[in-house]
Amino acid sequence: MTKVRKPATFRLDDPGVTVGIQDQTARTRIVVRPEPETEILPVNMPEPPPRKPRWPWAALFWSALGGLVSLALGLAITQLIEDLYVRAPWLGSIGLALAILAAIALLVIVAREAIGLARLRAVEQVRARAQDAIAGDDRDEAREVVHELLAILQSKAALARGRAELSAHLEEIIDGRDLLRVAERELLPLLDAQARRLVTGAAKRVSVVTAVSPRAAVDIVFVFITAVMLIRRLADLYGGRPGALGMIRLIRHVIAHLAVTGGMAVGDSLVQQVVGHGVAARLSARLGEGVLNGLLTARLGLAAIEVARPLPFLALPPPSISDLAGDLLRRREPSRGRESPDAS
Repeated sequence: MTKVRKPATFRLDDPGVTVGIQDQTARTRIVVRPEPETEILPVNMPEPPPRKPRWPWAALFWSALGGLVSLALGLAITQLIEDLYVRAPWLGSIGLALAILAAIALLVIVAREAIGLARLRAVEQVRARAQDAIAGDDRDEAREVVHELLAILQSKAALARGRAELSAHLEEIIDGRDLLRVAERELLPLLDAQARRLVTGAAKRVSVVTAVSPRAAVDIVFVFITAVMLIRRLADLYGGRPGALGMIRLIRHVIAHLAVTGGMAVGDSLVQQVVGHGVAARLSARLGEGVLNGLLTARLGLAAIEVARPLPFLALPPPSISDLAGDLLRRREPSRGRESPDAS
């Protein structure tokens, strides 16, 4: 039978206390055996074998097809101009002038798309580097992120004071994580408030239109246009300013973010907001559908904020669906006109 010792107090400098392995020759009353510390040793994982390079047949196909379409279009335009010159010289001159104008416009569009993609890629790189600086508390990396952030938001006149305050304290902050916190507090609260108003306004418009619209096709078209415009405005707000190709890239990122964070499904918080305001019990089915569509639009706007924002939420709390649902589901009392003093 194992003998259980009763709890007792003692001092480590007591001669009757031995710390460590008990000595056979020492006569001590108490022996303290420290537990061995478990040290986590690094495990050398075998590197995966390198993938064999594969010939990009898909890219080759689309490149060749695009080249053929371009050649066919060029030959068709050339043949058209030649036919116009055969009919009348002045018709050929007009056709040639129109072709030159179309080529110039195409070059401008391509340049704008390239600039938009570069700006969007710059915002994405700043956010990725900021996450790395936060994880490693890297001061030098955080300073470079702040400099790039100031360059992206240089055109925002409303942030002039915040940029001046941040530039004044840039060399005084030691920790990289604290530096990014200060940058977020100085530069992004105003933009976050504007982004929240944009998302709330879009959610309200979708809620009203889908509630009164007689056709489902009209609802789908309006919701799609509103979502695209909302994503574009949020990207412009945070300095992205994407073009058409940039919008495709941004929408893809937003959809991927929604897939990671739970998608567009009606979650518990969404249901709590609806049930908590008594919508299901008080409103008609059509109006309730409009409210849910507005909430889903708000969820899409929150995902777009996460994607378009140049810094992750660190010092400031991120907006939630419950914050926006309060404005969307608030019942407005009808305004009562004040009685005039002369009224009897």
